[in-house]
Amino acid sequence: MKPFRRRGDEVVARFADAEASIVGLLLDQLEQLLTADPDDARGDPALDRLLPPGHEDVEVAADYRALTESALREGKADDLALVRATLPPQGGEVRLDAEQARAWLRTTNDLRLALGTRLGITADTEPPEDPAGEEGSQLTVYYWLTAVQGSLVDALAAGSGGRR
Repeated sequence: MKPFRRRGDEVVARFADAEASIVGLLLDQLEQLLTADPDDARGDPALDRLLPPGHEDVEVAADYRALTESALREGKADDLALVRATLPPQGGEVRLDAEQARAWLRTTNDLRLALGTRLGITADTEPPEDPAGEEGSQLTVYYWLTAVQGSLVDALAAGSGGRR
């Protein structure tokens, strides 16, 4: 991947074919998670991380979920659709305006939260020494997503007088 860079009012990156395929697969998995029947997905730690309870008190948390879950799911679905629409399926250049870039930030964050929860990522988790195994390759994808998101944050900050 060629990292995101600021070009005028847009941020631009280039994804290889395999990278675009990985993002597409992760988007599919996130969409399946978000559209799963709530009764079937109840207790799924990744979904709980994406749609947090909002309060320690069980009754208050249930009321909060009833008020917010639909809007949270819709917002995530909208962001997911926008990312999918701006990702070239066979790789290539990704050009994002400010709104699209914010959707990418939120969606890459959701992807990292879901994947990190599934992998048990903690502050002490290190990148894999051997990325060849299944867990090593999943950790590699997690850290790669972190780099994608980081380059997007840096590119956006560069356009707002922030760090370069």
